[in-house]
Amino acid sequence: MAPADHGSTVEQESSGDTISFQSELLYGLNDKPPVGESIFVAIQHVLASFVGIITPGLLICGALGVSPEDTGIIVSMSLFASGVCTFIQCRRIGPVGSGLLSLQGTSFAFLGPVIGVGTAAIASGSTPQQALALIFGVCFFGSAVEIILSQFLHLLQQIITPVVTGTVVMIIGLSLIRTGMFSLAGGAAAVNSGTFGSTQNLVLGGLVLAIVVILTLAENRIFRMGAIAIGLIVGYIISIVLGLVDFSSLSSLPLVRFPVPLRYGLDFNFAAFAPFVLLYVITAIETIGDLTATSAVSGEPVSGPVYFRRIKGGVLGDGVNSAIAALLNTFPNTTFSQNNGVIQMTGVGSRHVGFYVAGIFALLGLIPIVGGIFQVIPQPVLGGATLVMFGSIAVAGLNIVASTGLDRRSSVIVAVSLALGLGVVYHPEMLADKSALVKNVFSSGISTGGLAAILLNTFLPGRPKLKFEANPES
Repeated sequence: MAPADHGSTVEQESSGDTISFQSELLYGLNDKPPVGESIFVAIQHVLASFVGIITPGLLICGALGVSPEDTGIIVSMSLFASGVCTFIQCRRIGPVGSGLLSLQGTSFAFLGPVIGVGTAAIASGSTPQQALALIFGVCFFGSAVEIILSQFLHLLQQIITPVVTGTVVMIIGLSLIRTGMFSLAGGAAAVNSGTFGSTQNLVLGGLVLAIVVILTLAENRIFRMGAIAIGLIVGYIISIVLGLVDFSSLSSLPLVRFPVPLRYGLDFNFAAFAPFVLLYVITAIETIGDLTATSAVSGEPVSGPVYFRRIKGGVLGDGVNSAIAALLNTFPNTTFSQNNGVIQMTGVGSRHVGFYVAGIFALLGLIPIVGGIFQVIPQPVLGGATLVMFGSIAVAGLNIVASTGLDRRSSVIVAVSLALGLGVVYHPEMLADKSALVKNVFSSGISTGGLAAILLNTFLPGRPKLKFEANPES
């Protein structure tokens, strides 16, 4: 299929006004890029998401004292599960999946609660393996919350408006910028070694950032599609020359690791389960924001029946995929924000690229040494490449909000939600003495800002009456 035209416009009706998005896509949602180009773009999605997928598993296993062997298994299964779940999300199997170029990966939202459940279980006499069984059981049954909620999203069209979702998307991007800048300065390893923010780290990260920006603006579409990958490769090579890459950890990895479902079993405890109910609701809100951003940067509708059908399928896919992840011995999956920046930077919104991404992730999970090569990419290199992508996500959210026309009411919703959401990001210590439930819910800027946007849009007077077709499946 031929590439999508430059400067295409997508229009949707909302409360009598037309929402227009200008898109500069090389390939649209249903276009099929050549195999070589598809793999090229898919690799960039993998590079942008890889660290985010494996990091929660590494942090959880470290906190629970899980053995190195079991840690390696969980990290491998995180990648393999991401491959399976990404395929489901992009392919849309029956009602499950959004059908957009949307990647699935391990959710950071569950990090604190999972560690809390695990440490409590170990303190009561459980082994780390038994604690993992309880965690996977709670996550498996908790996924039903999101599955059930997905069936009622079409009833929330008056609440989940472009102003709400656009605000959530902005918070997602702005919150991730902190992570990108932290990596650019060297990350946790640099903090421990005292080199955080060193001139070497900043120059290396800044060089990668400059390469990505320059190539993104290039007229040559190969350079544009390859901007992120080229920036990472150049930064990786320079890092090797400078002696910043340590390959010694690769020698201890097995050649192949096959998935063994329910390796640690499933356990359940209602007290441990209770906090996860609200977390799955928050995850659904985040997924709505992610998928709205994906729709926007892919030149697809962000309101109306087609949009809500995709959102409904995407949230359902999120729940199903989290259940699959638990069976595969890893933690809840959710849609990732990083790929929206890649879509915007490369100009490729084809969901067929997602099939290649899924295959690469699954392969990385089966062949640990391949994943290990990605794992040792220096943090400044990753930070330089991801920083511009996170900024692009925030811009996509701004476009969603601005496209509807900002009146006084909408401005208040956006202003308060951004202030609260980013406030907890800047000063998380304000919740240090609060209960575990309060910290789990409000320590995330995305959940705090998202809940604020929903509540304000629901209860502030003067809400416009949006008119959508009655059948969200049409």
